[in-house]
Amino acid sequence: MVETKEKVAEKGSKEQKVEKVDEVEKIESILDLEGVGPVTAGKLTDAGFDSVESLAVAPIREVADKANLESSVALKVIKAARQSMQLDFINAKLLWERRQGLLKLTTGSGNVNKLLGGGVETQAITEFVGEFGSGKSQICMKLSITAQLPNADGGLEGKVLFIDTEGTFAPQRIHQMATSMQLEPEKLLEGIYYSRAYNSDHQILIIDRAFKLCQEENVKLLIVDSVLSHFRSEYIGRESLSERQQKLNAHLHKLTRIAQALNLAVVVTNQVQANPQAFFGDPTRPAGGHIMAHASTHRIMLRKASGGLRAAKVIDSPYLPESETFFHITEKGIEDAQPKARRDD
Repeated sequence: MVETKEKVAEKGSKEQKVEKVDEVEKIESILDLEGVGPVTAGKLTDAGFDSVESLAVAPIREVADKANLESSVALKVIKAARQSMQLDFINAKLLWERRQGLLKLTTGSGNVNKLLGGGVETQAITEFVGEFGSGKSQICMKLSITAQLPNADGGLEGKVLFIDTEGTFAPQRIHQMATSMQLEPEKLLEGIYYSRAYNSDHQILIIDRAFKLCQEENVKLLIVDSVLSHFRSEYIGRESLSERQQKLNAHLHKLTRIAQALNLAVVVTNQVQANPQAFFGDPTRPAGGHIMAHASTHRIMLRKASGGLRAAKVIDSPYLPESETFFHITEKGIEDAQPKARRDD
């Protein structure tokens, strides 16, 4: 069927629009956004939204409340930021191409790397769950070292932000690991930004301020060890459960937005709780309920195994198969290990 002149013109117009969308130049300063003048820019900066990336991934209500702006102004600014970064509709092929920019961070264990599909990935939240002594903090401290290594060695060539809620971070352990790996301990310690969170509100505030630090200091790994500790101790009883989960949900979503906007890896640790419905198998389950389950991209359960080993198992992931591997904790951090074969009597 022969196309009419009107249809040809319409088709050409649509193609031009697509080309224009592809040719949109990325805006570097919030002052260049439509609807942002010096006064509005000052309010946004004071509220922590000092970059196009932070605005593009922020909720409208949060920007309006923190920057003291009208909802209509906040909407206009966020819309302009998202258009600048082309965060509207895209096809799956373009998404696939963008995801080729994902990086994989080595854990120092080939077994655990294989379990994670090559390592801890950027633009995602990787959650390590386990009881006390299962190796969660050891993995976090090892990742604090490997994240600073060159890409060729499995690193991210960036710095680390380590948020400690339980006092488990030990600089002397970082020093020991680095020395055993024949690296420069002092240089690696300088590349780790440390913050001790003393309560849930303080923890939330640190993450609110983290976007700017991560962007300015080339932070490529953000660790929260552990993410749920303060929330569990401060919100006790069923009457406070709803408020706790709402705050936790907002907190986790902010971590997700940081990971995706800045292409960095987010690693959180989580505790376990008793599962009264488990008559067989593991009697424990991750704390945090459905909020934690939905927020984490990959969930890895850690447990103590026989012979002083640790077992790591994928319990939830959008594409990683459910499998288990073993490692042990050494002076270098974590290394590969295999369980001893059972002998037949």
